[in-house]
Amino acid sequence: MSFFHFRTFHNQKGSKLHAIESIVLAGLMFSMVNAAVRRTVSASAQIKTDTLRLHIIANSDSDFDQKLKLKVRDRVLEYTGELFAEVSGKTEAEALAEYSSDEIKNIAEEVIVENGADYSVSVEITNMWFETRSYDGFTLPAGDYDAVRIIIGAGEGHNWWCVMYPPLCLPGAENALQKYGENAKFVTGDGFEIRFAFLEWLESLKKSIQK
Repeated sequence: MSFFHFRTFHNQKGSKLHAIESIVLAGLMFSMVNAAVRRTVSASAQIKTDTLRLHIIANSDSDFDQKLKLKVRDRVLEYTGELFAEVSGKTEAEALAEYSSDEIKNIAEEVIVENGADYSVSVEITNMWFETRSYDGFTLPAGDYDAVRIIIGAGEGHNWWCVMYPPLCLPGAENALQKYGENAKFVTGDGFEIRFAFLEWLESLKKSIQK
């Protein structure tokens, strides 16, 4: 074999090996990305199953109405904090919230009257869309969540949200993250910003397809 033929053969062999290595590497990367995506989607689905959110909409964006919204929030959280003190899971918390919706409405109305307003209040347990939201050190991925929704008056003001169960919006609720189990780190958002963005895009795509 001449030097030219040997070199040509060697180059062809090297190119083939390089191509095989590239294919194997691409396959490994795809498997890793696929596993990460599956983990993210699975964790997100479980988080949404385990979470009951609180969503309060103010009558308007006036300073008075926004402050009133927060006063309603504080009183409702004080009540539900005691209500959910011995709750063992989200299903039980949701059932209790449904059963206590009239009392939650009464509490909100009392706060409104105490502050010299006469707005109506509606309370419903609903399933609604939330974008990726961050609050006091934790983040929840976008998606449809069960929520206790309180609408004050015309409901045309900015809203306030948090997590009613586990009680992440209550003082001293640091241990509530333990209820998410292995998904607790996912909820805190440590290193998951890109995954949250991807998941929000995925959820939005799914919703647009369903329409």
